[in-house]
Amino acid sequence: MNLAAALARSGARVLVIDLDPQGNASTALGVDHRSDLQSVYEVLVSDLPIADVVQRSTEHENLDCVPATIHLAGAEIELVSLVAREQRLRRALDTHLAGMDEPYDYVFIDCPPSLGLLTINAFVAAREVLIPIQCEYYALEGLSQLLSNIELIERHLNPDLRLSTILLTMYDSRTNLAQQVAQEVRDHFPTQTLDTIIPRSVRVSEAPSYGQSVITYDFTSTGSLSYREAAAEIAWRGAQEPQEESN
Repeated sequence: MNLAAALARSGARVLVIDLDPQGNASTALGVDHRSDLQSVYEVLVSDLPIADVVQRSTEHENLDCVPATIHLAGAEIELVSLVAREQRLRRALDTHLAGMDEPYDYVFIDCPPSLGLLTINAFVAAREVLIPIQCEYYALEGLSQLLSNIELIERHLNPDLRLSTILLTMYDSRTNLAQQVAQEVRDHFPTQTLDTIIPRSVRVSEAPSYGQSVITYDFTSTGSLSYREAAAEIAWRGAQEPQEESN
């Protein structure tokens, strides 16, 4: 959410699709996601167009959000019996983008913390995977399983999928463990890991409870500055890719 807000403030048009039943991304972006509203649930289960559920974030005029409601918690079961259940989000998103006069520069899909049909739909709809990694041991331990899942999706459902970006978060420079985790990630993924590191920050933790990103909540804080630097680095990397492909 913080990366999306930072990119929107820099002039990019950004869409965030909240696929987590808890709706944390919707909350942080100041988007209404009460249970009686239509949301990404209807897009997945009832083929409702994304245009009918997308909302403007209170963060910035360039930032839109497809909210999640609690109904999404039951979508895993309901999707099982549907045709092309892994492709539902991709088809809806492709249709939405194709019908826009000014397509988005970035689309972020916020996944639930487990590999079910919701996350698989996200992986099939996406072209790139961005992994935020907390600089703690258990986060590093779960990374190999996540990479195996990405490889399976790439092989069977989405050959265009690739791990493009790793962002180190909740970094505490005072601990040896954080430094070791950061170094190990950089050793294994030297090109994917961003130079920017997000430090542990009370401001970053507080912001969502006010329905804001840390960018809006405290623009001058270290957390805000770090996320803005990370967003700039992502934008710069994206600008280099067309040149690299043409060379």
